Amino acid sequence: MSLETQLFTLLQAVCPRTFPDFAPTTTARPYVTYQQIGGVAVNHLDRLVPNKRNALVQVNVWSDTRAEASALIQSIEDALRMTTVFQAEPQNAPHTSFDADIPVYAAIQDFDIWADR
Repeated sequence: MSLETQLFTLLQAVCPRTFPDFAPTTTARPYVTYQQIGGVAVNHLDRLVPNKRNALVQVNVWSDTRAEASALIQSIEDALRMTTVFQAEPQNAPHTSFDADIPVYAAIQDFDIWADR
């Protein structure tokens, strides 16, 4: 199973409204979006194909309240730390945001993930 599939399954277990990249505009909150924002390229001098891959993944929680966004990103961090399907480590504490035009609260956190290729 691919890292993308494993990550989606894990995030969806925490929040059923989980989407790669973006959510439809009619999606009820709270919901989660995520995207790969980089990672380490694994290269071997002997030109062998590596058996692991790395991804830096940004997870975004969107909610109607700050408290709900913060609680949900904490549940996601806990689930990612505890999974045995791959290794995930937070790269920063969550940061928060607010868009007054919508209005919507956000909690955003980056994770370094190593998984089988």
